[in-house]
Amino acid sequence: QVQLVESGGGLVQAGGSLRLSCAASGRIFSINAMDWYRQAPGKQREMVAQINSGGSTNYADSVKGRFTISIDNAKRTGYLQMNSLKPEDTAVYYCNAPLIATQRGIVRDSWGQGVQVTVSS
Repeated sequence: QVQLVESGGGLVQAGGSLRLSCAASGRIFSINAMDWYRQAPGKQREMVAQINSGGSTNYADSVKGRFTISIDNAKRTGYLQMNSLKPEDTAVYYCNAPLIATQRGIVRDSWGQGVQVTVSS
């Protein structure tokens, strides 16, 4: 019914930048909020950034000032701009949509499949 697909990951040197995208597909009316999480090997999944329906954002302390979350409802796509990347940012990044309005009703807690980000030192 609803699918989230991340893209934009890859290998980058420390200090570099990547922009992750999370595209939602399906019979969607609107997607106004999105979260990004990441999970490094041997570690728990952690919240990286959040944006709510009012446009307010929240970031993990470790990425404040370096990452920027945004959402384009017209394109049904969320973004995570990552600058000044560090080796410790290496992880699989996942997008999550807490609530999506679809033609069949509200879909809660949709997750993408994840995208690998590797930062070399």
